[in-house]
Amino acid sequence: MVIGVLTVDLYLPGAGSLKEKRMIIRGIKDRIGHKYNVSIAEVDFVDKWQRARLGIVQIGNDFKYVEKNMNAIFKLIDNNGMAQIVDHSLEFI
Repeated sequence: MVIGVLTVDLYLPGAGSLKEKRMIIRGIKDRIGHKYNVSIAEVDFVDKWQRARLGIVQIGNDFKYVEKNMNAIFKLIDNNGMAQIVDHSLEFI
């Protein structure tokens, strides 16, 4: 069993309120959730308007499959025009 954990810190320059931030984050989470079988949640900077940290986890039997999905999710977030990646980490357990 392989567990992939991706943590992504985001800067949201277009968010002027918590409501706008949550709309952006919800859009990112929905896009990822519909395309990949992962668990995703905002895990830090909950009360900051222009910052967010997403935690994304996938469990599988094949290391290459989980790694491929985590890299694809990272690219999907990176190509999103509403958020900029500040930092990230990818771990496998």
